[in-house]
Amino acid sequence: MIKNTCFDNNKYLEEQTKEILERVKKFDNKLYLEFGGKICFDYHAARVLPGYDPNVKMRLLEKLKDYAEIIISVYAKDIEQGRVRGDFGITYDLATLKLIDDLKSWKLDVTSVVLTRFENEPAAVKFQRKLERLGIKIYRHYRIEGYPFDVEKIVGPEGYGKNDYIETKKPVVIVTAPGPGSGKLSVCLSQFYHDHKRGMNSGYAKFETFPIWNLPLKHPVNIAYEAATVDLADFNLIDPHHLETYNKISVNYNRDVEAFPILKNIIMKITGSKDSYYNSPTDMGVNRAGFGIVDDEGVKLAARQEIIRRFFRHNLEFAIGSGTKEEFERAKAIMESSGVKPEDRPVVLPARAAAEECKIKNKGNKGYFCGAAIELKNGKIITGKNSSLMHAASSAIINAIKSIAGIDDATHILKPEIMKDLSRLKKEILSLSSESLNLDEILVALSISAHADNNAKGALSKLKELRNCELHSTHLPTPGDEAGLRKLGINFTTDAIPSSSLFFNI
Repeated sequence: MIKNTCFDNNKYLEEQTKEILERVKKFDNKLYLEFGGKICFDYHAARVLPGYDPNVKMRLLEKLKDYAEIIISVYAKDIEQGRVRGDFGITYDLATLKLIDDLKSWKLDVTSVVLTRFENEPAAVKFQRKLERLGIKIYRHYRIEGYPFDVEKIVGPEGYGKNDYIETKKPVVIVTAPGPGSGKLSVCLSQFYHDHKRGMNSGYAKFETFPIWNLPLKHPVNIAYEAATVDLADFNLIDPHHLETYNKISVNYNRDVEAFPILKNIIMKITGSKDSYYNSPTDMGVNRAGFGIVDDEGVKLAARQEIIRRFFRHNLEFAIGSGTKEEFERAKAIMESSGVKPEDRPVVLPARAAAEECKIKNKGNKGYFCGAAIELKNGKIITGKNSSLMHAASSAIINAIKSIAGIDDATHILKPEIMKDLSRLKKEILSLSSESLNLDEILVALSISAHADNNAKGALSKLKELRNCELHSTHLPTPGDEAGLRKLGINFTTDAIPSSSLFFNI
């Protein structure tokens, strides 16, 4: 079992707040802070740093709200192409709206949204109109020919000069985004350019949680970052600029290290000085996450489990066509180099055993025999199998909450008449191919059953205890299963075996 006390949020908040405010003082009380990673609901960080509050950055912004304001950067073509944010399964336009709502729930206001590398994409123009009607200020930044190598053009009227200037009032300007590749750095530097044209000595810094610069290069937490960014082909390395200047080892990642000489030239060109403020990518950063770790062995164990999860995620994406073979092979190589294998995930073998038991029990019957297993907070593993009534994931969840509630396994908590009516609805009215209920449908059935059955009511109340539990299924989850698992906050993986011979399976 992985302990959940490996990270001290309060220590981290204290360190992080102090670092940011000290960085502001180095400039004319104006700092553009590029917020890398997820500003809220950072479940990757929570998984690899047990005890890390997924919303600790929101708590940080709450502490800084008298000093900071927020800008959201979104790449116009991501809107046009309908790019999807993997952890929520929603497109980037919706992810932007969700981010605004999430920030508002913490009483943090977004002052504006910037459409980056804008080229009159119809969907981006429509999104701009929508945001403006919601009262959000919109700015446009444009594609710069020769970016990032043609420094002369970038730092000029045809570069940053043609971008809209974003009016800001507070000392710290947080630039965040719904996902990677959204142009946050370019927004910061464009503002930096316009400020210096106005005679203001503003500054730039970067807040990126991973990789953690003061952990070893091959520390599992840093390797887990590589596994999480397989689609970006990121890899960690010793910051050569920092080593050369200070003779000190620190960890950074390839894009920042490769871009640093160019970034340094851009800053010097903007300021007209031979001093770029920074001698290395590590210098630019303000991240203090490493100082919040209180159990290194615990985070190593958790990070190795995340590496396995990422392997399964890329296996799934490759199976359904949203990922490439190269991404899958890289995720596999990262996992193998970390000394772990898929079966080291505790729920994998029990799920496969459940599928095999289902196959043996139904010997001679045609069909697909699926298994699922969930690990509870106390380390107990509960399994489920598919049947004519419900999917394997649905079965595992029902069995899990019965176990937590202390309900005998033989006791039925789903009313037969409700199950029958839902099956009839699917088969006879909606003309769907399967009567078996997915997890979303089972949760509805459980809610209705709870009105007339105390056992169902007791089991329903235990659903919240499944948040952050681990689940594995042998077969591809249907959209209803995946949606239900996301809503419950369960970390799920799959062997990605087709669960039906049908191409369209809901």
